[in-house]
Amino acid sequence: MKEQMEKLKIQLDEELSLVNNLQELDAIRVKYLGKKGLITDLLKGMKDLSNDERKAFGALVNELKQSTADKIAQKTQELKEAEIRKEIESMPQFDVSIPTKLDRGSYHPITLVQRECERIFKSMGFTVEDYSEVVTDYECFESVNIPKNHPARDMQDTYYLENGQLLKSQTSAAQNAILKKYGDALKNDGKPIKAIFPGRCFRNEATDACHENTFFQMEGMMVDKDISISNLIYFMKTMLSEVFKKDIKVRLRPGFFPFVEPGFELDISCLICSGEGCPSCKHSGWLELCPCGMIHPQVLREGGIDPEEYTGFAFGLGLTRLAMMKYGIKDIRDLNSGSLKALAQFTDDE
Repeated sequence: MKEQMEKLKIQLDEELSLVNNLQELDAIRVKYLGKKGLITDLLKGMKDLSNDERKAFGALVNELKQSTADKIAQKTQELKEAEIRKEIESMPQFDVSIPTKLDRGSYHPITLVQRECERIFKSMGFTVEDYSEVVTDYECFESVNIPKNHPARDMQDTYYLENGQLLKSQTSAAQNAILKKYGDALKNDGKPIKAIFPGRCFRNEATDACHENTFFQMEGMMVDKDISISNLIYFMKTMLSEVFKKDIKVRLRPGFFPFVEPGFELDISCLICSGEGCPSCKHSGWLELCPCGMIHPQVLREGGIDPEEYTGFAFGLGLTRLAMMKYGIKDIRDLNSGSLKALAQFTDDE
C-alpha cells in the first residue's frame, strides 16, 4: 500500500509539471481527489487490514489527500498568475510622454449645484445623507402625514411599481428614516438633528419649460428645542447668498404641505428675466424654489420624536430649478436632454 502511495505522489508531480491551463488541472483534481479517484480507491483495500492497521493506513491516506490538494491549489495559483501576466504582456503599450489633445469633460450643472449646496450646508453643521430612489408607500406618504386616500396625494402623479413600491416623488420620503437614525442622539446627548438628503425624484408630469418628469431635490431638516421659522429663513438666505454670490430677493408665502405646519413656499426673483416675466417663471417674475415650513407634530411623532419637547423645520430645495437660475438655463428639458452641446459649457469651478 505504501509503495502504491509513493507511486501516486511521483505520478502526480509528473502530471502537474505538464499542466498548461486550469481545465487540465481540474481534470487531474478529479482523477486523484474525485469520488472515484485514485486516492479514494486506496480505501478499498482497508477491508483486509486489522483495526490497528486500518487506523494507521487511514491517517496515511488522509495525509496523501491533503498534500495532493495543497499541490493542486499551489498549481492553480501559479496558473492564474501566469494568465494575468500573459494578459498584461498582451496589452498595447502606450507612450505617455506623447502629447495628446482630448476634449475635456464637464460635470452636469445639477451636479455642480448639488456639490456646492452640500459644501455650504456642511459648513453649517449639516450631515449629507443618501436615500433610495425606490421606496415604500409608507416612506413617501404615510410617514409624512399623507395617509392613504388623502387628497394631498393628487398633488403628485406617482409612478407605482408592480410590487407595491414606488419611485419616490419627493425627497421627503427620507424624513422618517433620518428622524429615527438620529433621534437617540437628540434625546440622549442633546445633539440637534441637522441633515440634508439630495436625490432624484419622479412624477408623471406634462413637460414644459419649467416642468419635467425627472428632477432633483435636496431635502433638509433641523430638529432641536426652540427651533422656529426664523431659523429656517436664516439658513435658506445664507445658502442662496453663497450659491449666487450676492443677495437674492426672496418671498415667503403660505403654502399647504401635509408634513409641515405652518407651511410656506419660498420663491426667488427670476434671475433669467430679472423679475420681468418669462416662460421659465410662467411670466410671474418669481420662481417657486423651496417648499418649506415647521415639521408637523405628527411627522415628528411618527419618527419617534416628542413634539411637545422638540420642534424643527424642513425644506425641499429644487436643485434642478436652482441650477437653471444659477446658469441661466431657460428650459428645464435641456438638463435631461443628453445634449453634449448644451452641457459642454459647464466646468467644475472647484
